[in-house]
Amino acid sequence: MLADRTTLAQFLIEQRRHHPDASGDLNGLILDVAFACKAIAKRVAQGALGGVLGAADRTNVQGEAQQKLDVLANELFLSANEWGGYVAGMVSEEMEAPYLLPTRYPRGKYLLVFDPLDGSSNIDVNVSVGSIFSILRAPNPGADPAMEDYLQPGTEQVCAGYAIYGPSTMLVLTVGTGVHGFTLEPQLGEFILSHPAIRLPVAASEFAINASNRRFWEPAVRRYVDECLAGRTGPRAKDFNMRWVASLVAETHRILTRGGVFLYPRDSKDPAKPGRLRLLYEANPVALLIEQAGGAASTGRGRVLEVVPDDLHQRIPLIFGVTEEVERIERYHRENNERTFDSPLYATRGLFRATAV
Repeated sequence: MLADRTTLAQFLIEQRRHHPDASGDLNGLILDVAFACKAIAKRVAQGALGGVLGAADRTNVQGEAQQKLDVLANELFLSANEWGGYVAGMVSEEMEAPYLLPTRYPRGKYLLVFDPLDGSSNIDVNVSVGSIFSILRAPNPGADPAMEDYLQPGTEQVCAGYAIYGPSTMLVLTVGTGVHGFTLEPQLGEFILSHPAIRLPVAASEFAINASNRRFWEPAVRRYVDECLAGRTGPRAKDFNMRWVASLVAETHRILTRGGVFLYPRDSKDPAKPGRLRLLYEANPVALLIEQAGGAASTGRGRVLEVVPDDLHQRIPLIFGVTEEVERIERYHRENNERTFDSPLYATRGLFRATAV
């Protein structure tokens, strides 16, 4: 039954044949990443029976409480990718500084940045979680990278992808030739090409946003959401459904599968943070996947992939999905984004006038 199916390894070999001078190191690295994702999928599937649920009683560099599976997934990513000679170094959401490879392993020509377990707050309620990764070229192949070597804009990515651990495990990736999805065949332990050449629909009928933050939104975002909620009788003359999973991988997978737009916009909830999602290992890989599938990804004010990082764990706003919707949201930001207030107590002429940010 699988004789006419393409495995991940076969797919990568076919891609490499278009580049006769390629060394094969990128293929090797992607297969090592896939191995880590298989190992994580197995642990996630065990759930409570594997003894890996619950908090790890420590926090990561982001100040977030780590789950046991966060720690385990990070260790699996490091151990699967440190030894092969493909990477010069790695950066993880769960680690403050870049990971320095053990001296016994050769340094390669790529940099791997990753979120080992996205959506870990959903683990205990059995909602889909995933891993996100991005591959960059090392400026100095064969040597330990400096911190600034990782601070490359998303346009420099040579590969990006995610694994989603749900009813089935899937690996979705791009090497710059479109977006392709591979489903894990559990008996063989192989990722099989199941969703070739994924493309976003040209129109959207869904949007995803955390509506509990409405009071902190900028006017452009509030305007967009209000128009969607107004449905057929509103200015869009169209009904929209609203979704929110609180797992970036799950949100991305849904939009790649059936379209829509995702918003985690800039807001005033914590003025010290211009955004919530991490540029290097969340926003950039997702943005590359979405663009390769025919969509768009923006901060609300510009293309995500053109943002030049200034910190390993830099956070930015992220809006992505069907191009028409993303462009509309960008236009709303340009046209009029002065902050307004609903409450008479806090309005511009109110007793407790708030400061716009």
